[in-house]
Amino acid sequence: MQMNEYQTLSSGTAVYPGKGETWGLAYCALGLGEAGEVQGKVKKILRDNGGVVSPEVKLAIAKELGDLLWYVAQTASEIDFRLGDVARMNLAKLADRADRGVLGGSGDDR
Repeated sequence: MQMNEYQTLSSGTAVYPGKGETWGLAYCALGLGEAGEVQGKVKKILRDNGGVVSPEVKLAIAKELGDLLWYVAQTASEIDFRLGDVARMNLAKLADRADRGVLGGSGDDR
């Protein structure tokens, strides 16, 4: 599936307060906290499973990544960007950093 296709199809399930307004952007951006759900599952692999990643845990992580992707797609929609464009901009930024030898380090504008 293509990113823009996912964004379009997922918008059919995008029912939330303030859609198309600042409140909608806030709602979607706050939903990016789903990344914490992924982190929690990975942490439990280390804490409870001795570092073993079972097929069940992989599936659970994939489901959480799906939730995160939904919020990424809706956040992009709220700021009038297509996911494909966001992805292209990110790859261009990373290629530029690689060309300049600054992939490592910190800072948004390195």
